[in-house]
Amino acid sequence: MHIASVGIDLGKMTFHLVALDRNAKTLIRKKFTRKQLLAFTANLERCLIGMEACAGAHFMGKALRDQGHDVRIIPAQFVKPYRKTNKNDFIDAEAIAEAVTRENMRFVPIKTDDQLDLQALHRIRERLVKQRTGLINQIRGFLLERGITFAKGAAKLRKELPAILEDAENNLTPRLRTMVEGLCTEWRQLDYDIQVADEDIERIAVGDENCKRLREIPGVGAIVSTAMVAAIGNGAAFQRGRDFSAWLGLVPKQHSTGDKTVLGRISKLGNSYLRRMFIHGARAWLLRAKCDPGTFGNWVRQLQARTARNKVVVAIANKLARVAWAVLFTGTSYRYEALNAQS
Repeated sequence: MHIASVGIDLGKMTFHLVALDRNAKTLIRKKFTRKQLLAFTANLERCLIGMEACAGAHFMGKALRDQGHDVRIIPAQFVKPYRKTNKNDFIDAEAIAEAVTRENMRFVPIKTDDQLDLQALHRIRERLVKQRTGLINQIRGFLLERGITFAKGAAKLRKELPAILEDAENNLTPRLRTMVEGLCTEWRQLDYDIQVADEDIERIAVGDENCKRLREIPGVGAIVSTAMVAAIGNGAAFQRGRDFSAWLGLVPKQHSTGDKTVLGRISKLGNSYLRRMFIHGARAWLLRAKCDPGTFGNWVRQLQARTARNKVVVAIANKLARVAWAVLFTGTSYRYEALNAQS
């Protein structure tokens, strides 16, 4: 029995394994617990094993790789075309075993423990920011029902809210004052937690060589650089910067046929958090572009003269992503180009 490929459908408690030979004939079809699966694969000869990218995939990938297997993680959307009939766990495992053998298939690199820790830190920070935004909107809604409005921005609300709560003549009941004061206390705690996460991210960015090089790029700070390293490591999963920006969803959707090319809005595929961070970085850089004497600033000013502001922001984010991938992949520093140095 010669196994050409193995597909494993991952679950929380149970795992379904299907092994195929070179003719795609099923050789093994079994269901395991986690402990049973690792014991079974430890006794297999070295083979190609595929799994979908999902929770637990990186742990299982590292465990199987330590056993000597060639492990590859596949995005779930690329496995779906190989599923031949109705969906169940064994059919999914068979589709994975077939998809993993394709030479032109795209795979997800197995993340290191440091990458997983950094990714977890960013996800915690993202959750805290969302909670703070929801809390601020809730405070505004409660006060709006009593005819009290505030200018746009959290800073305005933070500054004026104490005076509103102290004003005995406005239309606030004692119970609502108590509830809003409780929300303010929660807001302060969220601010503190976000600040702690930001300081932790800053410490990591200062100590990591890849982050240091990325931060030399205009519009790329501690959050963008650490999020990028957590997401793609050294960038080896992409052949060029254009592939990385396409994975981020910063390129137009394409629906073309024959000689007719139709481009739509940006696809918004891939890592939405990292794409949003690059967009924020691009907005920050746009404010300084008018003072930049280099080729990058000149390109941005020419772009501003002929298109809308939001399109300019996306174009800058696309360019920043491609430059960031090049810096990360090649291990070189960002080179600033003066306008008079351009030939």
